[in-house]
Amino acid sequence: MSMRDLDFKVVAETFQAMERISARTQLTLVLVKLFKDSPADVIDKTIYLIQGKLGPDWKSIPELGVGEKYLVKAISLAYRVSEDSVYKTFKAIGDLGEVAERLCRQARGKGPVGLASFMAETRRRLAVSRVYDTLLRIAYAEGEGSRDIKIKLTAGLLADAEPIEAKYLVRLIEGRLRVGVGDATILDALSIAYGGGAQARPIVERAYNLRSDLGMIAKILSSEGIEALYKITPKVGIPIRPMLAERGKEASEIINKVGGSAIVEYKYDGERAQIHKEGDKITIFSRRLENITFRYPDVVDLARSYLKAEEAIVEGEIVAYDPDTGELRPFQELMHRKRKYEIEKMVKEIPVKVYLFDILYKDGLDLTVKLLPERRRVLEETVIRTENWTIADYIKVSNPDELNKFFLEAISEGAEGVMVKAIHEDSIYTAGVRGWLWIKYKRDYRSEMIDTVDLVVVGAFYGKGKRGGKLSSLLMAAYDPKTDTFKTVCKMATGFTDEELDKMNEILKPHILKHKHPRVDSRMKPDVWIEPVYVAEVLGAELTLSPVHSCGLDRVREGVGISIRFPRFIRWRDDKRPEDATTEDEIVDMYLRQLKRIEEEPATEQT
Repeated sequence: MSMRDLDFKVVAETFQAMERISARTQLTLVLVKLFKDSPADVIDKTIYLIQGKLGPDWKSIPELGVGEKYLVKAISLAYRVSEDSVYKTFKAIGDLGEVAERLCRQARGKGPVGLASFMAETRRRLAVSRVYDTLLRIAYAEGEGSRDIKIKLTAGLLADAEPIEAKYLVRLIEGRLRVGVGDATILDALSIAYGGGAQARPIVERAYNLRSDLGMIAKILSSEGIEALYKITPKVGIPIRPMLAERGKEASEIINKVGGSAIVEYKYDGERAQIHKEGDKITIFSRRLENITFRYPDVVDLARSYLKAEEAIVEGEIVAYDPDTGELRPFQELMHRKRKYEIEKMVKEIPVKVYLFDILYKDGLDLTVKLLPERRRVLEETVIRTENWTIADYIKVSNPDELNKFFLEAISEGAEGVMVKAIHEDSIYTAGVRGWLWIKYKRDYRSEMIDTVDLVVVGAFYGKGKRGGKLSSLLMAAYDPKTDTFKTVCKMATGFTDEELDKMNEILKPHILKHKHPRVDSRMKPDVWIEPVYVAEVLGAELTLSPVHSCGLDRVREGVGISIRFPRFIRWRDDKRPEDATTEDEIVDMYLRQLKRIEEEPATEQT
């Protein structure tokens, strides 16, 4: 039985339609039509192309490795024009995708008769499977001659492309698709296309949260129907999207939120890790579901030796420590382990401890549907504790005094604070969901004047004086999961060193947009719009009402939002996706708490 395919032109036309749409509901409907038109044989590949990827991050598929220079050569080869001509057109237009579109059209119609007829005779249909499979070959091409292979494969696609296909092929390869679609919008569209409507969304989302692969979920939906998703359970080797926590400031309110009693454990300043064991094979995934096994050969050895299970998925925090003093080191120390070279040296210089806090799967048993006390019991049975491999320190509490005492103990031991976790009848592991089952209670949340938050870059402004010509301040936004949008909360210009500013300009340049991203909600217009990709930790003096920001708009007072006063850059959060940023609800809650404290403070006598 031959595989059914889809013309890439249908996908390209969908991309073009989506570029012109700013409303998320319309984007969703456009995707619904595309999904219904996509055969089950290629729906997964269609999804990956929409995401601008070749698969989920956890598969560690290499980057395409086709930059501007290679693309110019490929366009030149495909349309038989000089590289200088391609560069000249690029300089005039500023978009290589549009360059390819224009040159393709000229080669077809207005170009030399011989070339136009040659292209017409030799052209092969561009199907989704061919585009995807060729891009995969490009990504995996390596070694001597790989440069020429990448250029020829790219040129081969472009030579067979129609103008609109050429435009979006180049943008796909550049990583500059910019159709404004996040996972949430794709999930909505899949629910409507294959699940019968919005009521299917929780089922589709849970399956995705357990398998972290939208293409896989779409293929199951398309070929087997919504009922097949009920059978989805954790699978070793495929990361589960992590359960997320809300934040709390006052011990009494936190205890009330979790139902009167809870397990409270140290919150360590390390790298959250999901560790998978299948026999002797160990795989470690980051919070963002990237495969980071190579960074932690020492953790691999610990898991292999001290997890008492044939198959298991456990979660924990990997924390750097000082081997001379035993004191825990800050998260930044682990960044040295990002280098793929000198790992053995880093293992010695920056040793780590692993503090496990949950178990999601063991030997065929799906533990995500079990309550936290049961999961904790299984974790205790499964983990052999050693000095560097153990279970996070925890106690059970039922009153604010106990919580505050344990909180202070955690701080004194070098932890960030504590995690308060509900143990009531609803305390299952809600993969990929943020809620009041888990609550962060951190040191900086206790401050009267400042809090750290994680915000997304959505725009930037050019500086003046010695910063002239450089992007030197950023428009930052919080995430609203209800609308899948990023709402602005401050303009940040301080905290950067000169080196960080140079690096910032370099990393933001590929993500500059001509117009506001459809997932960005902003009243302020920056000098340039930025695709919401990067997350930064920000320290602020206080939260104030603001008529120029959209975060919390009309939530506290009609016509105004909430802004962070005196925001300061702390560090980039490469371990967080934009959707993991501080939420609009958290910002509003923080403002109301601050307001309540100010109102409750007794007036001081003037002397």
